[in-house]
Amino acid sequence: MITLIEATDVHFAWMLGEATRPDGLQLPPDGVESPGVLRWLRRGLANVATPCCWLMVADGGVVGLCSFKGGPDEGGFVEIGYGVAAERRRRGHATDAIACLLDRVRGQPGVTGLMAETAVDNIASSRVLEANGFMRAGSRIDPADGELLIWRRVF
Repeated sequence: MITLIEATDVHFAWMLGEATRPDGLQLPPDGVESPGVLRWLRRGLANVATPCCWLMVADGGVVGLCSFKGGPDEGGFVEIGYGVAAERRRRGHATDAIACLLDRVRGQPGVTGLMAETAVDNIASSRVLEANGFMRAGSRIDPADGELLIWRRVF
């Protein structure tokens, strides 16, 4: 079972090797994400007043991260992102975390649903979204990542 803990600057400093570990948490041997992604998420924290990024925690260890990528778009959809450390995948952590995000955002004013994008060949991520009631809503071409599938979950 996953617990979501709001990520703070202290958590990012720890994951980047700049500070001692907080809250008695453990990291996987190879960390949860690349330093570049950790720095990008950390910068995002400085620009928002509400929680937007969470540590996925299982058995006292950080197994991944999930986040809102911004506020609701004109249709009321909030985009999400998530990732699980390579050595912690295929254990249902992402599926559980997305279910928790759905619970957190459901009923917020102006929010009608969640959306996500996945690489066409990322079958595991597609299954995570399908398990949480997301439906394919199209695709788009990203200059860096190629074809991406667009997923939406309406409340």
